[in-house]
This record gives sequence, structure tokens and C-alpha cells, in this order.
Amino acid sequence: MITITYFGNLKQLQASGTETLAWSGGTTDDLLAQLRKRGPDWEQALQPGRIFKIAINQQLQHGATAVHDGDQVAILPPVTGG
Repeated sequence: MITITYFGNLKQLQASGTETLAWSGGTTDDLLAQLRKRGPDWEQALQPGRIFKIAINQQLQHGATAVHDGDQVAILPPVTGG
């Protein structure tokens, strides 16, 4: 199991902003691909090419990084505004 915390517009897709997900292993890219399969809203929010910051156990990651059972993952979309 991994714990995922969502921020920004992603938080609106997951009512509590946090969830625990069964995870058999893979990378951050695999995780995003799995979340996209939840439907059109998720696919649009997490479409390839969009820039996200992903933290694993409170450490920002760059590129496809391994996600292990027990990890805490945070997905942060780009910040907009002015």
C-alpha cells in the first residue's frame, strides 16, 4: 500500500485529498498511468506532457522514480496565478 496526497486541482478529484492505494511496485510514471485510467477527469488532469512535482517520502523526485510499498507520495500540479 502507498499513501497519496493530492494538491491543487487534483485534490478536487479525490474528495479527501488523500488516499491509500494498493501498489505492487513500479515507477512514478506507472503510478500516473494507473491514475489516468480512473476516467476522463483524471486523464485530463494527469495528461502526459503536463509538468508535475512528485515527492516520495517528502523528497522531490525527478524523472521516473521507483515507488515502493509503504511510500508516501505527494502529487503537486503546476501553480498558476499572479
